[in-house]
Amino acid sequence: MTETPAAPSPLQPVDEDWQRALAIVAHPDDLEFGAAAAVARWTRQGKEVVYVLLTSGEAGIDAMDPAEAGPLREQEQRDSAAIVGVSQVEFLGLPDGVLEYGLPLRRELSRLIRRYQPEIVITTNFRDSWDEAGDALNMADHIVTGRAVLDAVRDAANRWVFRDQIDGGLEKWGGVRQVWASSSPRAKHAVDTTDTFDLGVRSLQAHAAYLRGLGGSFDAEEFLEGAARQTGSRLGVKYAAGFEVFRFDLF
Repeated sequence: MTETPAAPSPLQPVDEDWQRALAIVAHPDDLEFGAAAAVARWTRQGKEVVYVLLTSGEAGIDAMDPAEAGPLREQEQRDSAAIVGVSQVEFLGLPDGVLEYGLPLRRELSRLIRRYQPEIVITTNFRDSWDEAGDALNMADHIVTGRAVLDAVRDAANRWVFRDQIDGGLEKWGGVRQVWASSSPRAKHAVDTTDTFDLGVRSLQAHAAYLRGLGGSFDAEEFLEGAARQTGSRLGVKYAAGFEVFRFDLF
């Protein structure tokens, strides 16, 4: 007798009792492939969200030289961010495709966290795959970024780590309550994006050169709707964005 697969477990709403968030991802378009509609919801609520891109995505378009692709993708990211109400976008200029986990990256992210003093830090999925079965493999830049983000949150809260930043005038920052990784296969939380789903679609469409570089007939709305509807059904709404929540506010 064939067993009926268990229904996906319900998702819990994320905590929206905060004012400042810092989104740290590897590439232009990383946020738009899952979290942008949620960002639009939060900026509509009057929350402040700042984007930090570790790279300019210059290695992301096969048919375009990185020297041309980098500036173009930066502008597409600024345009995309503006659609969801984000006006501050910072690029660190690290090399696309070959990010390395280590102290230099942790140091830079600690500096950003101490500078912006967020309550919530947002990143993208950094598990080994995008699905629970482990078939859709993730890429190294995403994995490196997420690991470094988690460690940098702890670093920023410790005055004795990267002391030169403290000596230079920054203060330690232990106010990050949670880190949220979007599109994680281990997501147990989500936020209703029904009213801002269209803005999320437009923000992804703003990465026009990158999407053309994917080839074929990629449909941004169709792609986002499939994931958003599935996640929404687990939250009890039409559309939702899922997040894996890492808590730093337990003690």
